Parts: sequence; structure tokens; C-alpha cells
Amino acid sequence: MKLDNLARVDLNLLVILQVLLEEQSVTRAARRLHLTQSALSKNLTRLRDMLGDPLFQRTARGLKPTAHALQIAQRLPGMLESLYDLTQPPGFTPASSERQFSFAMVESAYETLIPQFIGPLLKAAPNIRLNSYVWTENSMQDLVLGQLDFAIAGRDLHPQSGFSVEHLPEGIEHETLFTDKQVCLVREGHEAIQAITAGYWDLDYYLSLSHVQVRCEGNEWWALDYHLAKSNQRRHLSATVPDFYGAASICAHSELIFTLPSSFARHACKLYPLVQLPLPLDFIPLAYVLLWHSRNNSDPGHQWLKQTILDKVDQVIGSPIAPPEGGVST
Repeated sequence: MKLDNLARVDLNLLVILQVLLEEQSVTRAARRLHLTQSALSKNLTRLRDMLGDPLFQRTARGLKPTAHALQIAQRLPGMLESLYDLTQPPGFTPASSERQFSFAMVESAYETLIPQFIGPLLKAAPNIRLNSYVWTENSMQDLVLGQLDFAIAGRDLHPQSGFSVEHLPEGIEHETLFTDKQVCLVREGHEAIQAITAGYWDLDYYLSLSHVQVRCEGNEWWALDYHLAKSNQRRHLSATVPDFYGAASICAHSELIFTLPSSFARHACKLYPLVQLPLPLDFIPLAYVLLWHSRNNSDPGHQWLKQTILDKVDQVIGSPIAPPEGGVST
């Protein structure tokens, strides 16, 4: 496409040409376009110069299109319709849309959140495609660059957290989906269960155990570890693995203890012979947040997808998720 040549074309003349082709009368075309006949005749002269063809011949019955004009008449309406569509606000019809949306999500939220909105999304929009990725240390930048439409991330809610409204990259917006707390998992028959019963389940006992940890965003330490470090305390991390399911499996087949969000702990207990224990210290809650870029705020497709996720998650979660205050849960 030679844009330099196109820039010299007066698109208004193409509208005038379309009306002339439809009316085949200068008088009727001028009336329809709210122009004088003299002004319309001048525009017709410009059209002839621009297209290098007479375009019309005057007859007793009005204007008769030339062969060139008839060829143009086959294509011009569609081209003008496309130009008109470009001037209209974007639209989105879920039932017929074939758009693709991509999002990244922290693994600990998959079991809790995806089942709540994936079905309703695809039922309302059966032809859309959802591309899901695991949240990594690069996901925020992918969101900024437009390589992701949405993300669901989990962050500890403490004043020193690197994840807050003030620290989000420019243009990134968020809404909290729900909050959660940390709990512990051990295998059935683990000695820590007896500690609960006997009343000596406390921070010292917790720190005396060996732990399995999930590596999140490339980090082996979680906010809990930084919190403990302020008091010169430290968990003994015997194993660090890349995913929650792997950590749960290791926990179920070893003496290692696994500290994790309570929402995922409930799913892990359905898969493995595990027992849930309360975290033996007061610690900040965890927030799961939906992230997106403000560049998409006026996009009806993004608005629909975002609102569907928020509505469906809210229906299921309802109120913040909290682990048992004490005791054992399987």
C-alpha cells in the first residue's frame, strides 16, 4: 500500500461518488448531500481528475456511469462500509466472538478460581480461546507490554510488601478477589499432630521441623521467611520445589511440613493423605488480586471478561477464606 499516494486522496469525494452512482442525477445527489448543484459539479470535476476518467455521461435521463465507474461501483460500497466501521466504538458479542484472551495465574489459585469462571465464560462465549500461563517473575512485565490480558497474583499484605497500589507499574490496575491465610500441612501420623493434642504446638516446635517450600517468582524465601528473619529466626528448608502439587506430594510421603495458603491446602487434602494444622504464629493475610492494564478499560471484550471473573469468583468466595483458628483439619 502506497500511503503517500493515499494521503492525497480526499475521502469525501468517494462519498460523493457513491451518492452520484446511486442517484445518477446531479440535482438529486446535491439535495441528498445538502450541496448546491454548482458545488457538486466542482466536486465531480475533482473526482474525474483524481480517477482519470469521465465517470459519467450526461443523457436525457440523467447521468450514465462509464465502464470505469461501474467497476468502482462494485467495490466502493464495501470500502465505505469498512471505513464507517472504523469510526464506530468497538463492540463485543460473547456468543459469536472468536477472540483470544491470555492470562497468567499463580498456581495456588488455580484450583480455587479457574473452576469458578472457566465454565461460565465458555458457555457464554463458546468460540473464544483462553490461553493460560503460570505466573512467573516475568508476568508483570508481560502484562505491561500487552502480552497478557489479565493476571491473577497472590501477595502478602504487609507494609513492606513490594506489591501494593503504590508499587504497581504505571498503567496496571487491580482488584482484590479474596484474602487468605497461611496454614500448615503434614502427612497423616506426623508427630506434629501429637504436638497439637498435647498443647506444645508453637513457633519453637514449628521451627524445629524440616520444611518443603515452593519456589515463587524465582524466590526460595516467602514473606514468612523475611518476617522470621527480623527476629533472627529461620525455617529449615530441606526441599525447594517449583510447584504446589509437587510440594504436597513430598509432604504426604515424608516428615517435611508444608506451609501454604489455606485455599490450596483444602484441595491438597483431597488428593493426598494430609492433615491441616494452623500456623503457630500471627501472620499477615494473603491477597489474590486480578490485574490488567488500563489501556484495555474501554474494550468491551475485556470489560466483559473481567466482570465475569469478578462476578463468578465473588459468588463462590463470598467472604474472605480463613483457616481453622486451631486444631487439626483433614
